[in-house]
Amino acid sequence: MDLSTLKPMLDKVNGPVKGAKGLPSVLYTSQDAFDLEREHIFKRGWACIGFGQDVPEPGDAKPIDFMGMPLLLLRDHEGQIKVFENVCRHRGMILVEEPKNFGGVIRCPYHSWCYSMDGKLRATPHVGGPGINKSDAIDPTKTGLTPIATGVFMDVVFVNVSGDAEDFDNFIAPLRKQLADFADKPLYPASDSKGFTLDIQANWKLILENNCESYHLPWVHPGLNSYSRLEDHYCFIEQGFSGQGTLVYNPGLHPEIDLPDFADLPSKWDKSAEYPSVYPNVFFAVHRDHFWAAHLDPKAHDRTTERVMLYYASEEAAESADFAPLRAENARLWKEVLSEDIFVTQGMQRGRGAVSFDGGVFSPEMDSPTHAFHAWVAQRLGG
Repeated sequence: MDLSTLKPMLDKVNGPVKGAKGLPSVLYTSQDAFDLEREHIFKRGWACIGFGQDVPEPGDAKPIDFMGMPLLLLRDHEGQIKVFENVCRHRGMILVEEPKNFGGVIRCPYHSWCYSMDGKLRATPHVGGPGINKSDAIDPTKTGLTPIATGVFMDVVFVNVSGDAEDFDNFIAPLRKQLADFADKPLYPASDSKGFTLDIQANWKLILENNCESYHLPWVHPGLNSYSRLEDHYCFIEQGFSGQGTLVYNPGLHPEIDLPDFADLPSKWDKSAEYPSVYPNVFFAVHRDHFWAAHLDPKAHDRTTERVMLYYASEEAAESADFAPLRAENARLWKEVLSEDIFVTQGMQRGRGAVSFDGGVFSPEMDSPTHAFHAWVAQRLGG
């Protein structure tokens, strides 16, 4: 399979939502298509690989398998998030196998070459022969760890592996504008109910597109729909993301106690919440009293790991024992809601095996955010 083969099918996705087709089934059922997406979507643009809280302390490092690409997420000793290729520049050995804290250098287990947390090559024992630790053939200034372009927004870590995508500030500007009331506020990760992980037997796109819309709410999320009804929701489409929001956010976690709200929020957030799906693989959720983000990690064309991280508006809300029951209930509620989507995404995955299914159709009133995502994928793949 190549892009020229896909193009006639992808062209049907573009244009107005009325009359457009969804993405062809082959993009959900083929390993070849998955490999094309790896090259043209995940390597060449900005994509999520995790959270700043994956490396909370200076010196922390976490290895990440990003669609077969070995990366190393770390927080340097100045507290800055950085990402490198997780391979020694000598013979390509994986440097870090498990998350750990490095008080000093990162040492390759093969020939003991050492790198500092800024990626610089610091030691090459016996490289010039026994007892000789330098060689004219090795220039330390040109043999450090390979850096990966990195950006962080609301503790969500993005990378551009190819290094030739648009500047991160430009990429994130539309989302920053959408979430301007939250974007620069401090976020406090929960000390206990930090989040959860779901293993889903479905293509990554099905999970993101499901989060784009609220059309399925009455039938898939009856509990959520009981206080945030379909008619309370609205859609939005912006550059690089689309999604839905609600005018009625009121989960009632506790009859007497409320979580503290973020400071200085406009009154619209008293009852509103928004859920932008950021292309290609992360969705955000902003509420007056907490924030969460869900990272979609594509493992295969039919398997995705969804990892959710929860944050609160103050250190007290995130850590105090007084709010522990609310944090636990909040995490339980969101795990329940997102788990309710699994049968839908897995059902759509199986449905892509239907020989005559041609991508489906869209409701212009209810599915426009999903169509926007499909069109973005089609354009990235040459449609």
